[in-house]
Amino acid sequence: MVAQVRRHPLAAQTSELLLGRIQRGEWALGHRLPGETTLAAQLGVGRSTLREAIRELAGKGVLDSRQGAGVYVIALDVAEEWDAVLRRATIASVIEARIAIEAEAAALAAQRRTPADLRAIRRTLAAREAHGEPVDAHVDADMAFHRAVIVAAHNDVLTQLFDSFLPRLRIAMIDMLRLQPVADATDHDAHIRLADAIAHRNPSGAAESSRAHLTELKAAFS
Repeated sequence: MVAQVRRHPLAAQTSELLLGRIQRGEWALGHRLPGETTLAAQLGVGRSTLREAIRELAGKGVLDSRQGAGVYVIALDVAEEWDAVLRRATIASVIEARIAIEAEAAALAAQRRTPADLRAIRRTLAAREAHGEPVDAHVDADMAFHRAVIVAAHNDVLTQLFDSFLPRLRIAMIDMLRLQPVADATDHDAHIRLADAIAHRNPSGAAESSRAHLTELKAAFS
């Protein structure tokens, strides 16, 4: 007996049920699904609900609706889900590299920062708070703040490392925030604590603020 959908939301459940049947091998890769009327009857849903479920799976790269030819299986799983796993793994690696570079740079910045460095840190901190949306503008403002901290360490190697890392870092952070936004107020407070530790010439506090913020960011995304 074929399982039927019984609860709402019907289209989402129908999509999940179709995907499950594909994953169990009921329809092989390249196989044509039964006609709309037959399949809707099997699932116990209306044709409009079935069409919506098919559109959802087509959007996820599992089905291909071909005009006049029917609906075909073109993948055995949702590509976006695996892509998201890979993207999360990449972002986690990027954040780990940031911890290695930025925690040490923050400690050095607290020891070596000049009044001009502190003004740059405060200026970029304010700009970061002002750029909440869109995501790419916020990330650019955030990167400007973190670069100001690294420049304040007065270590050319750390600055060059960060600059060489920046293009990949920017992409990863935009990707991360689009996949899973972070709480703006809490996140900005962490940046304020970092700036204050540098202002008060507290190397251990600056390093810990940097490390704690980035570790929390990694944990929130894992």
